[in-house]
Amino acid sequence: MRARWILTLTVALWLAALGRDKFDAMIDRTVLPSLALNTSVEVLDRDGDLLRAYTVSDGRWRMAVDLADVDPGYLAMLVAFEDKRFYDHGGVDPRAVLRAGWQAVTSGHVVSGGSTLTMQVARLLEETGTGAWGGKLRQMRVALALERRLTKDQILSLYLHLAPYGGNLEGVRAASLAYFGKEPRRLTPAEAALLVAIPQSPETRRPDRAADRAEAARAKVLARAAMADIIDADQAQAALTEPVPGLRRPLPALAPHLADRARADDPAARLIRLTVNRSLQRALETLAADAVAGRAEELQVAIVVADHTSGEILASVGSAAFQADARQGFVDMTQALRSPGSTLKPLIYGLAFDEGLAHPETLIEDAPTAFGTYQPQNFDKLYRGTIRVREALQMSLNIPAVSLTEALGPAKLLVAMRRAGMRAEVPGAQPGLAVALGGVGVTLQDMVQLYATIARGGVARPLTWRMEGAPAMGERVLSSVAAWQVADILAGLAPPPGAPQNWLAYKTGTSYGNRDAWAIGFDGRHVVGVWMGRADGTPVPGAFGADVAAPVLFQAFNRLKPELVPQGPPPPATLLVSNAQLPQPLQRFRSRSAAFDRAADAPQVTFPPDGAEVELLPEGLLVRVRGGTAPFTWMADGVPVIVAMRDREAMLPLPGQGYVTLSVIDAKGQSARATIRAW
Repeated sequence: MRARWILTLTVALWLAALGRDKFDAMIDRTVLPSLALNTSVEVLDRDGDLLRAYTVSDGRWRMAVDLADVDPGYLAMLVAFEDKRFYDHGGVDPRAVLRAGWQAVTSGHVVSGGSTLTMQVARLLEETGTGAWGGKLRQMRVALALERRLTKDQILSLYLHLAPYGGNLEGVRAASLAYFGKEPRRLTPAEAALLVAIPQSPETRRPDRAADRAEAARAKVLARAAMADIIDADQAQAALTEPVPGLRRPLPALAPHLADRARADDPAARLIRLTVNRSLQRALETLAADAVAGRAEELQVAIVVADHTSGEILASVGSAAFQADARQGFVDMTQALRSPGSTLKPLIYGLAFDEGLAHPETLIEDAPTAFGTYQPQNFDKLYRGTIRVREALQMSLNIPAVSLTEALGPAKLLVAMRRAGMRAEVPGAQPGLAVALGGVGVTLQDMVQLYATIARGGVARPLTWRMEGAPAMGERVLSSVAAWQVADILAGLAPPPGAPQNWLAYKTGTSYGNRDAWAIGFDGRHVVGVWMGRADGTPVPGAFGADVAAPVLFQAFNRLKPELVPQGPPPPATLLVSNAQLPQPLQRFRSRSAAFDRAADAPQVTFPPDGAEVELLPEGLLVRVRGGTAPFTWMADGVPVIVAMRDREAMLPLPGQGYVTLSVIDAKGQSARATIRAW
């Protein structure tokens, strides 16, 4: 009952016995606990807003905060309620100690405490209890020493970092984020009062567990604040009606994969600034979760958004949810090596344009072709015959892409990828023609960087997530003309059903076995990449880039901005003509091996001749081939009709009368064609 009074008397006798000089010497000799507080590592967005924070080593949330970033009303309430003479005493308030002791004696119980804010800081620094006399005397000594070595603002700052708020919450900023979901910069009177009240008994006044006690304690603080004219009576009354938060919110954890990567890149940094935009990151994390909702529980998604003019990554979503689930959400799929499927084809065509092998209006063959032992097929197993290069890229046909890669040389494709800043992993380290169709390991971020290079006019610039200045321009990968031509072709693709009809240059891709579904696109300012699949690389039946990834791509652009920025005008050197107006070598693509003359043993359709009108017999159409190497494959309008025929004459079954393009391909992949009218 009389502990406070006894303590007061003990302190008085202690001071008298020591004398002033000895007392000062004792305080000066006081060894203080470490004042270097370990605060949470914070990851901020491009505007300085909190993306993610990490607990300190002992698992506590202790967030760094400046006095200037704390609501002045809260600070005024804190001083008025806890230590109204804080700015006047030297660490121990004799009047408060005497008052507390007298009240304890006269009332028979503790009415008020005598601890100053400085004494509370001493206790929090040393993590000592409040009841033992020895502990209280030690707190007084440390408090007096603190006052001699620190300013009042520094002492108050220590309190703002160390005050307990229940569980593993320490400091006003962590508490404000956890209980109100906001920084303590602007607090309502009710919020400020609650943050003043909780540290007095943090576990029994936690609003998420004891809302009634928290509310009662808040009311006392509000009453004291009104008495001190910090708030008026109306404000106090209104604050009493404000609900006490009934739950504890998780602290921000946006861009968790990228934040982890940034922290691993600089383990000593306490504050990490990313180029990410917080609101866009949050919107795309929600989009990612929605994209896999209702689908197979193993299906995963990743999204990267960048400003291709600066090279800054604006959002990076590594998975649909950062958790240990069937989707392996802790794996950052923006960094996983995957097969790009057809998404490398724009680079192939751009290189072919620069090499003078083709032009968007060049005619190219889409027919069954053997490239040595490699015999690729189109995705749908159909062939379109002679088509324009523009159409071949838009339709994502495999045979033309491999034909161009053979003419370029697969090593040139790999060199261009690496000049674009990509980390391309080739099985066996020796690139073959399969690279053209996705036979190489790349990451989503690297694919976004490649498309950013095309969007930027062919010049590479490394993508960055650090707010340390824009990265320098890299090497030129494509000429400005070739880059513009590729973008113009990709912009001609129809958007997915239901997507806005805005200008967007994009390409989809699906890797072998439906393991990876891709969609990557850009406008005049931004580039977005979407990957969907399973983190373990197993097939996802029915997952095609155009069906699952492309809709997410368009939705991502919709969340990025309301209107797309069109591509700029073509460079002056761009040749904008029809096929007939092209120079003769560009009118029809021929591989380098066939660029000078026709092979002597190439097949030739001798009947029916090109342009003929022929009667269709009941048993079919008579066809003959001369030259070439058996066996032969005959096609009608790109569809194989007779396969592996060794005879040079056959009856070709046709579905009906009309114009038809006949093609014959021999065992070496050489072909011939004739367009006739059957009647």
